[in-house]
Amino acid sequence: MNKSKYQTLVVQRGGFGPHTATVSLHRPDVRNAFNEVVVAELTAAFAELGQDSSVRAIVLAAEGKAFCAGADLNWMKAMAHFSWEQNHADAALLAEMLWTIYSCPVPVIARVQGDVYAGGVGLVAVCDVVVAVESAGFCLSEAKLGLLPATIGPYVVRALGEQASRRYFVTAERFSAAEAHRLGLVHELATPESLDDKVGAIAAAIAANGPHAVRACKRLVQDVAHASLTPALRDDTARRIADIRASAEGREGVQSFLNKSRPSWLA
Repeated sequence: MNKSKYQTLVVQRGGFGPHTATVSLHRPDVRNAFNEVVVAELTAAFAELGQDSSVRAIVLAAEGKAFCAGADLNWMKAMAHFSWEQNHADAALLAEMLWTIYSCPVPVIARVQGDVYAGGVGLVAVCDVVVAVESAGFCLSEAKLGLLPATIGPYVVRALGEQASRRYFVTAERFSAAEAHRLGLVHELATPESLDDKVGAIAAAIAANGPHAVRACKRLVQDVAHASLTPALRDDTARRIADIRASAEGREGVQSFLNKSRPSWLA
C-alpha cells in the first residue's frame, strides 16, 4: 500500500523495521484535521493492515507541524446544516474509525510530532503505545465550540484517567506533553531528534516477540481491563494460556528458550 491508494494518507511498509507499517496523516496544510475522507481512509487502512499476518506493529504518524487538529473547518461548516439523523450517521462513522484502530489486532504506536487537539486526542488514545515530542501540546477543545468529546470519550477516559478527564473535558485547557506523560496518555517523551529512534525501538521490541502471542496479549488487556474477577474470567484466562501453550508458536518459543536457540520469528 502507498500514497497512491489514498487521498489523505501515506501508507508504507518497513519504515520502522521489516515487520512494520506506517500510516501517516497527509494533510499538513490543514494540520491533519479530520474530514469524511480521512475517517473513511483510516478505517480502511487499519482494517486491511490488521488482517495482514506479516505486519507486527503499525506506526500512526503525521506530516507537518501538527499531529492532528481535530475536525476540519470545512467539514464542521457542512455539519452545521446537517439534520440530527445526518449528524448521527456522520458521528457513527467516526466512532467506527476509532474502534477499528483500537481493536486492530496489531499493536499501534502513535508517533506524535506536534500538537494534538480535540478528535486528535482520541486518535492518540486508541493507540497502544504513545511516543510524543516534549513540545507537543494537547487540548480537548470541544467545549469551547459548544460541543463535547463524545465519540472519543470512552478511549480518552481510559487513557487519560477519569479525574483528569473530568477536568480537561470541561475546561478545554491546553496541557503539555509532560502532563500527558504524567497522567499516562503518553508513554514516552522524546526530542524531535530522538523521536524516530524511540518509536523504532518500541516497534523492534514488539516485532521480537511471538507474533500470535503479541496479538493475544493486546486482546487480553482489552478484555480484562474492566472485567470483574469472576470465576468465568478466571476460567477464561486459564483457557487462553492453555490455548497458546499448546499452539505451535507457544511450543516453539518455550523450546527455543530452554535450548537457548532463536525461534523462527526472529529469523
